Amino acid sequence: MGRMSGKVALISGGSRGQGEAEARLFCSEGAKVVIGDVLDEAGRKVAAQLGESARYVRLDVTREDDWARAVEQTLAAFGRLDVLINNAGIVRTGYLESHSLADYMAVVNVNQVGVFLGMRAVIPAMKAAGGGSIVNISSNAGLEGVEGVIGYAASKWAVRGMTKSAALELGQYGIRVNSVHPGGVDTPMLGGAELGHMLATNPFAGQPIPRIAQPEEIARLVLFLASDESSYSTGSEFAADGGRMAGHRDPGIVGK
Repeated sequence: MGRMSGKVALISGGSRGQGEAEARLFCSEGAKVVIGDVLDEAGRKVAAQLGESARYVRLDVTREDDWARAVEQTLAAFGRLDVLINNAGIVRTGYLESHSLADYMAVVNVNQVGVFLGMRAVIPAMKAAGGGSIVNISSNAGLEGVEGVIGYAASKWAVRGMTKSAALELGQYGIRVNSVHPGGVDTPMLGGAELGHMLATNPFAGQPIPRIAQPEEIARLVLFLASDESSYSTGSEFAADGGRMAGHRDPGIVGK
């Protein structure tokens, strides 16, 4: 029996990258999955490849009505909702002095407000199901300061705080809430116009695991938190960052 057998999951930003990897892994472990995104063609393609275990719904995470419709369509398709993965996110680069308010608010609206709306939207369905698991995708930028992405860092710290507050409120209903904090992951966002230039400098060289992560590596941690295997974990942050938050190696200290 799969680790997610009998569970129904809604994944925002599920058309590509980490969200797609999560959708594919969840289905392989027996879940029914609803992929929510604004990338309609890509989302429909992934859902079609996953067959009867998956559906695609258009979901702009900044819109309350889109969240309400996504939950309604999930219940209509599969009868229940057990898991929410708040995966959708964007980044805009720029130093504080020159960072525009428009860019800052664009990031906050997707990364922070979207998580708030998603958590709020699924509560009635999870109560009806007798409990559930919410996994909010934050970042290593939600554990440390990162220069040049002040709006992104602010939003990811907010996700970390909202996760803990929600866990306190929802535990009484059997709903667990945790955050995942990836480091660099080989996804379209990291390779895109905003951040792609960073890869040429090998920013992962100083980590204990000196490489970029693959989306499937993050998906496996998300699966653990979505499943009953993590039944005593809530209100916590889980890093998947190649050891970045442990610190950086300095070979000079030991003469190597």
